[in-house]
This record gives sequence, structure tokens and C-alpha cells, in this order.
Amino acid sequence: VKEDDQKLLLDLQKRTAEGEDLSDLAVEYSMCPSKEDGGMLGWVRKGQMVPEFEEAAFGAPLNKVVKCKTKFGWHLLQVLSEREESVLEHIQPNEFHVRFQDPSFLEEAQLIDVREPEEVAQASVPGFQVLPLRQFGVWGPEITTKFDPQKDTYVLCHHGMRSLQVAKWLQTQGFRKVFNMAGGIHEYAVKVDPSIPTY
Repeated sequence: VKEDDQKLLLDLQKRTAEGEDLSDLAVEYSMCPSKEDGGMLGWVRKGQMVPEFEEAAFGAPLNKVVKCKTKFGWHLLQVLSEREESVLEHIQPNEFHVRFQDPSFLEEAQLIDVREPEEVAQASVPGFQVLPLRQFGVWGPEITTKFDPQKDTYVLCHHGMRSLQVAKWLQTQGFRKVFNMAGGIHEYAVKVDPSIPTY
């Protein structure tokens, strides 16, 4: 709510204490773009929000409605669940290649190539499942049913930028450990496997 609307803030706090659902109140009263989703922000990690909001969110007991003030006004927030912090690492092509040689690697890891089909036709690394970034609307909503968020996940593209974008998104979807191939398939072809064409 607006900074100067203390009366409304106190009223909303009282209503949540009496059992009203915070998400129902958010739809009606929130000024945040998330109001259409009942104020749901999804999974939040440190570094995503303004410091005051983060401090309140990461310090709040589960399911308890707490308030905080930021430069955007007053907020009521409720942490509905917690999970282990996700890890995103950049892996060098030669290090990936060493891991890839281990016969058990493909049982323990999952590999995603976010390049477009015409790029994959020119150059590819075996074992990668192709999820073209342009088709994100198709595969994005089903990502946690097709891939296991608990498994190490390696993401590849041409030079490492699109894969980094997807790797960061995978973190928000609960993927525990995500690796972005530094330099993409281009760097892999140049430094590790010259039989892979560069383009």
C-alpha cells in the first residue's frame, strides 16, 4: 500500500490475523504487478529484491504475515515455503569433457541445448536434449515434469549467453545445481573437440 496509508495497512494486517487469505487481499488492494496472481512472486533468491523486502522475506517465519517498508511503499508478505538455495556455475568446456567421459555421468546429470534446430543440425554434442529458446512457451511450463530439479543440469548454446539466461530461469524453477557451458558449443569445438564444426 502507499506509504501514507497506515490505516489501510493496519486494517489488512488485522484481516489476515483473523484468517483472511493474503492472496485474496492482494488481488483487491495491492499496487504491485503481481496482484493479478494474488501477489504471488514465486521463488525468490537473494539479490532479486530491494534490501528491505529481502530482509523481511528471508527473516520471516513460514506462513506468518509480516510487514516491511521499501521505497515502493508498505508491503505485507508471507513466506509459504522454503527450499535449498540453488547453485549456478560456469563450467569450462574441458572440465565438462572430463565429466562427460565418465560412463555414469549421463545417469546423474541432464543436458539441455537451447539453440535452434538449424543450429543443432550444424553442430551438436551427443546427449543434449534440444529445447530451443524460441519455443520456451511450449517447454517452459512443463520443465519440472520433464527434467528432475534435483539432478545436476548442464545448459548449452552457441556462445553461452542464451544458456545463461535459461540457467538463471531454471534456478527460479527450483533446479538445485545448474551449470552453464562457458563459451557454448563454439568454445567446446575450439578447445575440446575440433571434429565439431564451428559456425
